[in-house]
Amino acid sequence: MVQIHSDCNVAAQICRQARLSRDARFDGQFFTGVLTTGIYCRSICPAPAPYEKNVRYFDSAVKAANAGLRPCLRCRPDSAPSSFAWLGTQTTLMRAIKLIEQGFLKGDNPGTVVKLAEKLGISSRYLNKLFSQGLGKSPKRFALYQQLMFAKQLLHQTPLSMTEVAMAAGFNSIRRFNEIFKQELRLTPSDLRQKSRSSTNVIHPHKDNQVSTYIKPITLAYRPPLNWAKMLAFYVFRQVDNMEVIDDITGRYGRTFSFDGVEGFFYISPHKDKPQLDVSIYLVDANDIKFLHDIVLQLRRMFDLNADMDIIQQALLPIIELGAKIDSGLRIPAAGSVFEAACRAVLGQQVSVLQATKLLNLLVEHYGTSLVIDGKTWRLFPTPETIATALLDELNMPGARKLALNALGEFVHQHPDSMPDDWLAVKGIGPWTVAYANMRGLSDPDVFLSSDLVIKNRLHALHEQSGKAIETPKSYLNIAAEIAKQASPWGSYLTFQLWDNDPVIAKKG
Repeated sequence: MVQIHSDCNVAAQICRQARLSRDARFDGQFFTGVLTTGIYCRSICPAPAPYEKNVRYFDSAVKAANAGLRPCLRCRPDSAPSSFAWLGTQTTLMRAIKLIEQGFLKGDNPGTVVKLAEKLGISSRYLNKLFSQGLGKSPKRFALYQQLMFAKQLLHQTPLSMTEVAMAAGFNSIRRFNEIFKQELRLTPSDLRQKSRSSTNVIHPHKDNQVSTYIKPITLAYRPPLNWAKMLAFYVFRQVDNMEVIDDITGRYGRTFSFDGVEGFFYISPHKDKPQLDVSIYLVDANDIKFLHDIVLQLRRMFDLNADMDIIQQALLPIIELGAKIDSGLRIPAAGSVFEAACRAVLGQQVSVLQATKLLNLLVEHYGTSLVIDGKTWRLFPTPETIATALLDELNMPGARKLALNALGEFVHQHPDSMPDDWLAVKGIGPWTVAYANMRGLSDPDVFLSSDLVIKNRLHALHEQSGKAIETPKSYLNIAAEIAKQASPWGSYLTFQLWDNDPVIAKKG
């Protein structure tokens, strides 16, 4: 018999109201364990709601599994948006979970728990203690359960073969995959596949006989609100031909990608009825199916799907109090890579976004690698190695800025593991470029670009509108510093709100 004790930081009354109303804003923040059936569900589960006396609440799927519950086959907890709200102030545990999700303990040459602890600057004993207290599992068992949840998602949503699913989830042996799956979830992968309906997988041969895999569809859930129209508009204004394609009518966005050497193309679009995005992925090399989980994590980062906007909205108070009208669904639209974000920043120095986009198109057209997907030729964003030696004669901009691009490419090529802060050593790369790269390249949530001209103008306008005009540059610096402090750790969202918000136009309207 399943023995369950409530283990949730979200108040039981809130959980009850959220599950009865199927509130998508709480999706992933807690899970409902049903004692009578032995399963656990998301807040949005479409099944008839069980009686309150028969449920217990958990703030993570792992804790529900530890209590002996199995994931629901209808709402599929494996597809819930990630949430770290239940971690509280345990920053080290959060960092460890992120590294594990990025594949630190799996793959052809997996790291060890000892190496993971060293990377975090703690002992392996203390790391195990953090996981035991926070999740009730060791780091290895947690990593294994995450692999199983991704495998379960693929079995539900795709017709990939069992071998492909096992590889994509990080299992090197199909036998081990079947064994662990049955042990942890109490059913076999084949049993689960029979309960799911999938579309047809398509394998496309290329002209050079290289085989690519087309994977459709995978759903990426998020907690609303998300203003997809504004995110799409941001990409449209900065679109690069033959690297990106955008359909304003359907809301579909597509682009090439190269994530750690894995190349391909994806299409992503909002689901008509549910808070999720549907993504189709083309992999140039079919063998790269083993990196599918890494690609999904990158896509979640690019479109900021793990954000909890209810919490983040607190960071917007400084401008709300000044009378700004904010959009609670505005998120961080990331670039394809941190290097791409930095190049966009360099090209955008002292010119309009329109002019910067023209330069970017020329850069990709002349120096991006060609990629043939489904019979169409696309281009990848140029590599650091290519930019390092590029003449850049096609770009109508100052020579110093071209040299800065060359130097940046050379530095990143020579130091592939370097971070944007390290790039300050490169001539021509300043704090604004580094901050922009952190925000749109690494999806750093706490970058308030107070030195940006648009941000300055809009803060001045807001203060003037509220009768508190900023008189001197020194006053602005002090006010901006205070706003950044109040907004932390969500300064990036404040940056995008101010880019989106024109208080002068709003007042006239």
